[in-house]
Amino acid sequence: MSEFQLLKILSDGQYHSGEELGSQLGISRTAVWKQLKKIDSLGVSLDSTKGKGYCLPGGISLLDKDDIVAAMSTASQEVLTCIDVEAVIDSTNIKAMGYAQKGLAYPYVCTAEKQTGGRGRRGREWFSPYARNLYFSFTWGFSGGAASLEGLSLAVGVVVAEVLYECGVEDIQLKWPNDILCAEKKLSGILLEMTGDPAGLCQVVIGIGMNVSMQNVDAEKIDQPWTDLESILHRQINRSELQAKLLDALFGLLMGYEQAGFSTYQKRFSDRDIHAGKSVVVKLGDRVVIGRSAGVNKTGALLVETELGIEVFNGGEVSLRRSNAS
Repeated sequence: MSEFQLLKILSDGQYHSGEELGSQLGISRTAVWKQLKKIDSLGVSLDSTKGKGYCLPGGISLLDKDDIVAAMSTASQEVLTCIDVEAVIDSTNIKAMGYAQKGLAYPYVCTAEKQTGGRGRRGREWFSPYARNLYFSFTWGFSGGAASLEGLSLAVGVVVAEVLYECGVEDIQLKWPNDILCAEKKLSGILLEMTGDPAGLCQVVIGIGMNVSMQNVDAEKIDQPWTDLESILHRQINRSELQAKLLDALFGLLMGYEQAGFSTYQKRFSDRDIHAGKSVVVKLGDRVVIGRSAGVNKTGALLVETELGIEVFNGGEVSLRRSNAS
């Protein structure tokens, strides 16, 4: 028995007495209390009321492996090799990268309720409250090396944005190279890592973090404007169903990407590009470039119009932000 079995019972948002919980789990009320203390340590909001018992106000939507797979399309089910649903993990990207480095079959998916070492772009920490967001990574193989991956993070962003639009998120924008925003507030981020032969057979790990159901108390831990799906849509989100929708769309993207490349997604990215035509500041190490965003080229590189002409920037350690001159 673990606190995670207890969480599953409490996920309905209803009150359950200590006696009832102990009966369902086959343990004493003292043991139930110890497991409840562990739940509290996860940062999950637990209410205790004398005469009523314990509840998680509003309930929580726990990820379920069987539900995720059942909600995926037949095509996705046929290509999926393995999916792990972790309660707490250091990083889904780290686990998926270990899988990729062993040369195991792909796609392998790792998703988690909470990450203790989740990372965003340029090493930033991705805040990961328990059972409130999506944190998942999956592997994919490419035979053409790094060249076949050009623009992939932007294409992933396009596909994720389109899934969110289908869910009802209307004011959705993309920020080069890997952020998804709604009303100029961050909603999701993408992290790509590669292993294998840069000029031949390689494996890519695609990691995605998405804010689904945050709380006001979380705001002080995030250093940029943010939003979440439930605040936007004003309804509770079934995270297992959302996870399945995203995997369906992403698998569809990757099954044809090596042949089609980014050109298929260039206009779709440009249509949602938050910086298009705006004055921007680009930082690359100690170098700072000020100009006007001219969108992206057919490989997904950023184009910036400066006094010296069009400058081209690829991903990596490039930082892009809006200029006060906009």
